[in-house]
Order: sequence, then structure tokens, then C-alpha cells
Amino acid sequence: MTSNRKIVDKFLQGEKVVWKPLSEVLKRTKGTKITAGQMKELHKENAPVKIFASGKTVAFVDYADIPSKDIQNQPSIIVKSRGFIEFEYYDQPFSHKSEMWAYHSTNEQIDTKFIYYFLKQHEPHFQKLSSKMQMPQIATPDTDKFLVPIPPLHVQRKLADLLGKFTELTAELTLRKKQYTYYRDLLLDYENPKNPFSGCDVQWKTLAKVAIIGTGSRNTNEAIEDGEFPFYVRSQEPKRIDEYEFDETAIITAGDGVGVGKVFHFASGKYALHQRAYRIVMNNAQVIPKYAFHYIRMEFPIYLEKNSVSSSVTSLRKPMFEKFQIPIPPLETQAKIVEILDKFDMLVHSISEGLPREIELRQKQYEYYREKLLDFPRE
Repeated sequence: MTSNRKIVDKFLQGEKVVWKPLSEVLKRTKGTKITAGQMKELHKENAPVKIFASGKTVAFVDYADIPSKDIQNQPSIIVKSRGFIEFEYYDQPFSHKSEMWAYHSTNEQIDTKFIYYFLKQHEPHFQKLSSKMQMPQIATPDTDKFLVPIPPLHVQRKLADLLGKFTELTAELTLRKKQYTYYRDLLLDYENPKNPFSGCDVQWKTLAKVAIIGTGSRNTNEAIEDGEFPFYVRSQEPKRIDEYEFDETAIITAGDGVGVGKVFHFASGKYALHQRAYRIVMNNAQVIPKYAFHYIRMEFPIYLEKNSVSSSVTSLRKPMFEKFQIPIPPLETQAKIVEILDKFDMLVHSISEGLPREIELRQKQYEYYREKLLDFPRE
């Protein structure tokens, strides 16, 4: 705590910090009476007013769609009070469902964004409060009575600007990741006129006609920490083992467990395989294995969702793979797509390098400095 205070003290320069209940610092506002169905019905892309609901649910509507008294135009902190409890800052016209509430400043000496960062740091406190209820939720007194620090305005603004730079960088990296994912999906959608390969000759075949599909014979408890060969189980991270089962190029995916439809590996060389993990080995010279890997990883989860009887798939059977269709363009086109997607793959999926690692590091850096910069002395 002392080291944190040293950082804060550099900003305060001996100036006093007052602690007050949030309700004495910011004005609380109500939302609008609207159902999820009405939000869906009223939603228009690029409409000026954003309506917030729990989680990530939002709708954009016109000014005339809801009462004008329910529309807020001041930079505000939105309290998502049910389900997953969190705070969101928004500085454009908005409203929210009536069970939620928001805060904004009517005092020129209070920077709303500074208060937002402090509340954001203490989200775990409110999430713990909500867990006491059968349906996770908090009430207005929980936030109204919560004490927040009020340093001088110039300190509030400096800290808010500094923390804002961290969040902007993380947001920029996340957006870039979405862009890479968009272009990957585009390259494998041959019906999209924007795809540079959309005019090529494409044949569709089931995996049963172009691949051998089977499982391994190993159990997880056979793994050895420093084993010589990769051992693909049902999780994101392969284990190691001293004996191999296969020496080939294959697409590996989980047959059951949490990795169903989510975990895919591209194996090349000697490896061992769990008895409930599948190997897909291309046996058709017209299909480049890495091309099939990229397509299967993108489309197979969607295929499972569409063909599943229940809301979630818990295990896979061989016929589900055999019936899956894959588009087969000319080999030259496949090779070009693989070259592009391998680069995207490093950026989008690599854990040790690329965007995921960069985003994780920036988020940790932001949280580290947020904790230190907002650790004010209490009276």
C-alpha cells in the first residue's frame, strides 16, 4: 500500500482528499420502461440514442422512440445492476432499462470519468454483494452509499486522462483483432462478392469423401511432463508423452468436454491422441490440410450449433464429422488462402505473440496502474 501511496502522492502534492458517498457526488438518473422485445423491434443501425440492458445487450433508437425525459445527454456512469454487475461510461445520448440506473455530474469540480475509473476498480465489491441474492443484483443504496475519493479537479483529470490512454490502447488492439477475424471469414466465404477468390471454381465435398476420421487410444493420466512427443487431449494446451501413436499431418479436435467445437490443433509429425479426441487426416490430393484446418476451425462450431438438438453440444460422434461439407477451390487458391490466414492466425490466435498477448499485457498494465493511481489515503 505504501508504494501505491507514493505514486498517488506525486499527483496530490500534499493537497487534501475528501471521501463522500456517491449520492453526494453525482446525480442518479432513472431509465426508461422498455422490454427486450421492444428494444429488438425499435433497433435501427446508426440511430442516435443507445439503450443499455444487462450484459452486452443494447439497441439504437431514434429520439421519438422513447420519452424525451428518459434520454440522458451528459457523460454518465451506467450501473448494470443485474446478472453480471459492472459499470460502463458513456458520453453520447442514451437511456437504459428501468431496473438499471446511471450517474452524472452536476458539479464542475467533479470529473465523472475519474469516478467511473474508481468504481470500475471496485466492481468485485459489488459483484460480491450481488452474489448474496438468488438472482445476482444490487440496489441503489449499494452504490449511493459507496464512498468515493474526491481529490482536487486537476488531479482527477490527470488521472482520468492517464487511465484513458491505457483503455484506448486496449480498445484499439481489440478492434484490430476483430478486423483480422473479419478478413479471415471473408476469404473463406466464396459467395461474398468482396472475397477476391469469389469467382473461382469451388467444389463442395463432405469430410467423409476427402478425409480419414478417427480417435486416439490414450488417457490423460498417461501424460508425462517432459515427454518427447505432443499429446493432444481435449483442452487448449497439448500435453507431452514418451510414445507416439501417429506420424502424419492431421486436424485435431475434442470429442467431448469443454473443448467441443472450440479447440482445434494442427498436428504435423509424431503425436499421441486422447481416446475422446478426433483426428481428421486429409486423404485427397486436391485438399491442402492447412486449408481444411482453417475452414473447419471457422465453420465447424457454426455447423454444430445449427445441427444440434439441444442448446449446447456436449459430445461428438464420427457421423457429425463425416457429414460436414468443405468447399474445395483450386490448389493454387488454397495455397494463397493458407499463406494469408497463417499470418492472420499468428496475430489472432497466438498466445506467445500477436494481438492476444499484447491485449493481455496492456490490460494487466492498465489494472496495475489503476490500482496504484487510485489508492487514496482515507481520513
